[in-house]
Amino acid sequence: MEYRFETIEGRSPGFYGLLAVLVLLILPGVVSTYLMYRHGIYLSGMTNRVPWGLQIIMAVYYIGLSAGSLVISSLYGIFGRAEYKPFARIAAYLALLLLIGALLSILTDLGRLGNLQSSFSHFNFLSMLSINPFLYNMYIVICAVYLWAMLKEHDLWVRRLALVAVLWAILVHSGTGAIFGFVPRELYQSPLLPPSFIAAALSSGTALMILVILALFRLTGRALDDLLVIKLGGLLGVFVIVVMYFLFVENAYRLYMAESREAGYFFLFGGINAVLFWGGLIGLGSIVPAVLLFHPQTGRSIRWIVVASALVVAGVLCERYLIVIPGETHPPELFRDWEIRDSPWEEGVVHYVISYHEVFQAIGVAALVAFLFILGLKWMPLAPTEARVSPRPAELGEGSPDGAPAA
Repeated sequence: MEYRFETIEGRSPGFYGLLAVLVLLILPGVVSTYLMYRHGIYLSGMTNRVPWGLQIIMAVYYIGLSAGSLVISSLYGIFGRAEYKPFARIAAYLALLLLIGALLSILTDLGRLGNLQSSFSHFNFLSMLSINPFLYNMYIVICAVYLWAMLKEHDLWVRRLALVAVLWAILVHSGTGAIFGFVPRELYQSPLLPPSFIAAALSSGTALMILVILALFRLTGRALDDLLVIKLGGLLGVFVIVVMYFLFVENAYRLYMAESREAGYFFLFGGINAVLFWGGLIGLGSIVPAVLLFHPQTGRSIRWIVVASALVVAGVLCERYLIVIPGETHPPELFRDWEIRDSPWEEGVVHYVISYHEVFQAIGVAALVAFLFILGLKWMPLAPTEARVSPRPAELGEGSPDGAPAA
């Protein structure tokens, strides 16, 4: 079936009202970023012991959403699944914007934007923090060229670039996971972290695409077959199970090994960590969506698929928090079996409280991504006029074997 792509009209008062609301959400983030640039990032909740805060959480989160979104696009580009072609352009464009949002989150975390030059003027092959900027920049270029090939309908290049884009997305998110997984600290170091990052990226990216696709088609009055959404819901359910497997193995290992057991108990049963892990990530973010997606009735209900998708998106955000923050607030075991009696650093477990400046920055970046996405829908032919599993029988014509209308 051939699909026709077009821009959205974007002339209604509601359209311009939505853009105005997004601009109002962006402005506080710009102001907070300016204040941190002028006065320093002490205005945030970060400290010497907690140098990565909400913006790094959001950066890791956006990178995962981007990689997961691109996989949905690849279902058509690599595997030739024509029923997913209507979503391929939207997914690729969203993947591009989410990676830009991740880089903006990292920039707002720097405080002094002049520090950015060190990422490009100094390169260390043994540092994942040095390798990843190259991976991120190339990812943006690849996504942009891949999207261009789809807009120009160069099918051969679409297939080639789809494979390159997905492989690079896996490399990007593996590199992001390695930033934490290769650090020799009890709650970071883990060879499972890169593939675990990818699994969570696939689940959150697929969930986000379901929400975006349904919102776009409903708001613009386009025809969308429920079966397509149900298929994506089934794929999401599989990804959720894979995420739960990685979480089980990683945390079972922490509790099994004597050197990380105390840190493991802190991670799983320590205050806010326990609430976010058991309540946010495992309960609401994994078990409930899995039950909804695999149940014969709710798994075929668009409404419940939407609920499950929203819970997965929120659950993976909890997972990103749990990857970044507990590893900083828990004291590292620098000298095993030794007691540090005097140190210029704060010892023991510390606390991190998100400041309102960080919240404004995070909301501002999210609003900017949404703003650019909506403008892209208006300026580029990204949205199909319809999305169907197969042509309707009535449209094929009767009495003609090749599907042409009967005379």
